[in-house]
Amino acid sequence: MEFRQERAQLVAALHDMASAQLSPGASGNVSVKTRDGGMLISATGQIAANTRPSDLVYITPEGEIAKQQLKPSSEWRMHWQIYQDHPNAGGVLHCHSSYATVLACQRREIPAFHYMVAVAGGDSIPCAPYALYGSEELSRLVSKALRNRKACLLANHGQIAYGSNPGKALALAKEVEALAANYFFSLQSGGPTLLSKQEMDEVLAQYQHYGSQK
Repeated sequence: MEFRQERAQLVAALHDMASAQLSPGASGNVSVKTRDGGMLISATGQIAANTRPSDLVYITPEGEIAKQQLKPSSEWRMHWQIYQDHPNAGGVLHCHSSYATVLACQRREIPAFHYMVAVAGGDSIPCAPYALYGSEELSRLVSKALRNRKACLLANHGQIAYGSNPGKALALAKEVEALAANYFFSLQSGGPTLLSKQEMDEVLAQYQHYGSQK
């Protein structure tokens, strides 16, 4: 199956992720949901900036890797599980961005220190418990952490975000990294004052219309 439009979207997101320096070397991976309910994902060991449409790996809706392809990213199960459990996901991006990874290695969530935390869908950006990279256990833990969220940290690992397409997932990952940096620096000078539940509820209610031109 060709999926030309999806391949173009995915390659663009991989190149943009590299330009944004969100993940060093071949550590990041991005996927896109295909029209048949399967997905395309970057290949294992692939440098994002060098990816071509023919380098992408197709995985069926049943989670089977089609033959005569490159090997998929070791994290393909995590992407596939998100598509199974979160119907709104059309693109998923996982990276080891610097500040998100620092917080993840401390096993910290990002709390309501700034109203823009709402960009991930709730009053915090959680940190999924640790599990071996590429494992089914990690896939389950991450998908669970993403309940009512569109992004989370992965303990001792990095971050993951999803959106309606790979470009939206990339944009959210950039927001998460910026928030992680601000939170990290605020911790160095006494720690932030957190917004209350009521204050964040008001933000979340208003955020439903954020960016809308209607």
